Amino acid sequence: MLCACGGGASAGTTTTAPAQQAATPAITTTPSQNGAVVVSLSDTTSGATIYYTLDGSTPDNTSQVYQAPFVVASNLTVKAMAANAPAYTNSNVATQALAPSVAAGALVWSDEFNNPSSTNQPPNASVWTYDLGTNCCGNNELETYCAPSSNAAPCSSSSPNAFVGTDGNLHIVAMQPTAGVKTYTSARLKSQGLVSFLYGRIEARMKLPESQGMWPAFWMLGNNITKVSWPACGELDIMEHIDGSNPPFSVGSAAPGYDWIAGSVHGGTTAAHADGTEKYHPAGFSAAAWHTYGMIWSTGQVQFYVDNPTNVYATYTPSTFPGPWPFDQGPQFVILNLAVGGDWPGSPDASTVFPSEMVVDYVRVYKN
Repeated sequence: MLCACGGGASAGTTTTAPAQQAATPAITTTPSQNGAVVVSLSDTTSGATIYYTLDGSTPDNTSQVYQAPFVVASNLTVKAMAANAPAYTNSNVATQALAPSVAAGALVWSDEFNNPSSTNQPPNASVWTYDLGTNCCGNNELETYCAPSSNAAPCSSSSPNAFVGTDGNLHIVAMQPTAGVKTYTSARLKSQGLVSFLYGRIEARMKLPESQGMWPAFWMLGNNITKVSWPACGELDIMEHIDGSNPPFSVGSAAPGYDWIAGSVHGGTTAAHADGTEKYHPAGFSAAAWHTYGMIWSTGQVQFYVDNPTNVYATYTPSTFPGPWPFDQGPQFVILNLAVGGDWPGSPDASTVFPSEMVVDYVRVYKN
């Protein structure tokens, strides 16, 4: 407040200083692979929220909220605005047209889980962070999720649940620290806040555990989950696996007797959840062998495949999705996890093997 003491103003008269304008966001790019770039947005105004668009439209307070760097492999225009900072008005709009020269089908980002050392190493901290604790996700899972450095019981940094081995693979390990005691540990890695993707062919090569109660998954959630919550953010389940020897529910009217893979999409609201699931279960299929699980994601379409992009077993579009289509809103982040128990696989039993591993050779993203 400013007190006016002269110029004929009455004693005690006050005026309010005009609000300052928030700083214009900075749009920066760093190289990814084969001509693609990673786009980051930042702002120097304390408390500001950055809203942005990728279609050339002017951002406002209903646009995507910036949460993480994202990979760009196609021509587009980024526009960003800083808003909601206390005592500041909205910033000017920053604009940057991007025209990366990337060939169709080119690899634009990957984590190969290389490890040239002679000891196991934690996953790359610039790519992966962790969900921690119990009571995850409303699925009645039984595990405690641990970070590699976690030492709070039942977690142990001497026996990490996630590590990059000397074999050059990511290992996510479900453990039962004390035999006969129904306490389980595992890991759930995510790229949330670190790197995200909008469209492309996204795949991972992996070997999966075949044991009752194991529930490995490779999936994605919208960066805007902190703004709109789940499931409105959109969920893309590229791979979920249930052991086929004794599933708690069946494909058709009887247990299939072989492994199955599910590819699912989720959207809508908590009051009106919309989803779709298709299963891949050819006779003789073994998830314990190396397989590649992938998704082809483009405007208005999501497809899931196993081993080859031509082997598509599920296709979803706005016309076939039973709710508002959430998959063109903006970038999504990657999740890799191995759950123990839950609504789909059921609980571990006497046949369950501990430790059980989900082994990942790589995660790769290609331009469509």
